[in-house]
Amino acid sequence: MSDSLRSTAFWSAATIGLYAASKLIHARFPRWWSAPLALTPLLLMGLVLATRTNHRDYLDGTRWLVAMLGPAIVAFAVPIYEQRTLLRRQWPAITVGVLVGSATAMTSAWFLARLFGLDGPLRLSLLPRSMSTPFAMIVSDRLGGSPDLTAIFVVMTGVVGPAMGEALLQHLPLRTAMARGALLGMGAHGAGVAKAHQLGDEEGSVAGVVMVLVGVVNVLAAPILAMLMRP
Repeated sequence: MSDSLRSTAFWSAATIGLYAASKLIHARFPRWWSAPLALTPLLLMGLVLATRTNHRDYLDGTRWLVAMLGPAIVAFAVPIYEQRTLLRRQWPAITVGVLVGSATAMTSAWFLARLFGLDGPLRLSLLPRSMSTPFAMIVSDRLGGSPDLTAIFVVMTGVVGPAMGEALLQHLPLRTAMARGALLGMGAHGAGVAKAHQLGDEEGSVAGVVMVLVGVVNVLAAPILAMLMRP
């Protein structure tokens, strides 16, 4: 029991500390490679390899952090409530965007996985990559994928998505705050929301609402998706 407590304390402190350090580094060097979503896993991988720690031991030591995703899902109700006026005013466009965007993200992941010969749990783990982590892990589990592997795909999307979204905004005729925010919130979940807030408060609010609605819709639709998407 004492070894388990020491492991939990060490790896929890290491994870939180390295994330805090990554945020400071990103504030000093605001580049895509220094984003906490990209840098923290790399630093943790280096520490795990240096200490020759088993992957399962690391997961056991940080299980409580994963459990905190539950309250995080509940907390996502707050931005929806705060933006209720926007939702009432723009609900047709937001609803269509969320449904079409979710379908596009999943089907493109499905066909790309087939193109590169990925099948089974690996393919199913890739499908929820455009959702924020709490929702993505739930959907992955219900589809028959690996939630831990899905979390990796979510992080990769969070690293690449904002950079691609910024490039697309320079070439696509998206002039309204709602269109710009929806693109980033749909395509790059939490990282996209952060990028949208850099563009403006309205873009950030729209991106946050879209991110949450995408997660809610896909969690509710997961049983249907499981029947449609299983090989």
